[in-house]
Amino acid sequence: MSASLILDCRDIWKLYGNHADSYLAKHPHPSSADLQKANLIGAVRAANVQIHQGEIFVIMGLSGSGKSTLVRCLSRLVEPTAGKIYFDGKDLLASTEAELIEIRRKKMGMVFQHFALLPHLTVLENAAFPLDIQGVNKKIREKRAREVIELVGLKGREDYFPRELSGGQQQRVGIARSLAVEPDLWFLDEPFSALDPLIRREMQDEFLRLQNILHKTIVFITHDFDEAVRLADRIAVMKDGSIEQVATPEELILKPATDYVAEFTRHANRSKVLKAVSIMEPLISTSFAGELPYDAVIESIADQVESAELPYKLMQDGKAIGQISRKAVIDVLVGRE
Repeated sequence: MSASLILDCRDIWKLYGNHADSYLAKHPHPSSADLQKANLIGAVRAANVQIHQGEIFVIMGLSGSGKSTLVRCLSRLVEPTAGKIYFDGKDLLASTEAELIEIRRKKMGMVFQHFALLPHLTVLENAAFPLDIQGVNKKIREKRAREVIELVGLKGREDYFPRELSGGQQQRVGIARSLAVEPDLWFLDEPFSALDPLIRREMQDEFLRLQNILHKTIVFITHDFDEAVRLADRIAVMKDGSIEQVATPEELILKPATDYVAEFTRHANRSKVLKAVSIMEPLISTSFAGELPYDAVIESIADQVESAELPYKLMQDGKAIGQISRKAVIDVLVGRE
């Protein structure tokens, strides 16, 4: 396991039905048709996931694709039928129940779609609750709770009850509560999908702000490709329990591994995903409108390039590596290949 690899999951299966364990032992890699004949449901099938320190790894797919089941397997909230899971070099499937409880309390944070706040506790008490379970001294846990409440933008609302907060504010409390234990690995299962679109966008902004400060290792589940693209370093696309492709958002659009991934990403706003270097042309002009970073997202530079008569130089480490033209940007904006 490399130094930067925090979670390494190999050939994970989760089958539902009678005698699933013994069936899989006799038939190590059954097809969907095989499982159907055996009256088994393949919620997760032969999933391989490697997650590195400090990255946002998004698992996405349509409803029923297996993404939530996979994440629950990764944290052993659901027991995999087969496979290996190594967390920080430790065999998670060999851990005792007591060891698992300790890992979840101190090393893993979890935020789900439904906030699950305790209605009779204040914001401060909700945020401090995981530390209370750990037996942390009241003064210390309240100090830590106040820090994470301020971090998520709820300073001044420590004495409010959940019913006195908006949906977005309640979700912030859920995030604060999961951060209170300072987890090494942070699981978020569609945390914003129950929110109104404007609040959802606001929470995505907040999430990115927090990540810029905390640099957590995050596994984030969503069915929304736009949300995945906005947040992810890498994305795993799931279908029928299997992982179709793991790649950066840009790679998913430019080099889809399967027809399903190609269809899934076909209507994505490419300008929000593609970087300037992806549509770079050779450095042939003698006059330029200016310089731009090679890794700028097209959406962020589109107006600037489109309004210029001359191309822009693309710069990497102080050197010009190519140029970007108005036509190339317009082609991306209107969806031309």
